[in-house]
Amino acid sequence: MELLLFRTDIKSKKKVKSLKSVFNNHSEIINWSVDLEDIDNVLRIEATTNLSEKDVMDLVRIKGFYIQIMLD
Repeated sequence: MELLLFRTDIKSKKKVKSLKSVFNNHSEIINWSVDLEDIDNVLRIEATTNLSEKDVMDLVRIKGFYIQIMLD
């Protein structure tokens, strides 16, 4: 399992809901969440090792959101 962390501009429950169908139906994503309380609106994804950061970024950008990999 891999843990992927991203900075986003997903700032409301409504916006989180718009990603629900994309992430919930993706076979490589085990669990996901967006921390709306965090200043960076962190998207946290638990995934199989077959899912790349680029794949996630493409999925989020298609929905019209900003996304950036969080570096350590």
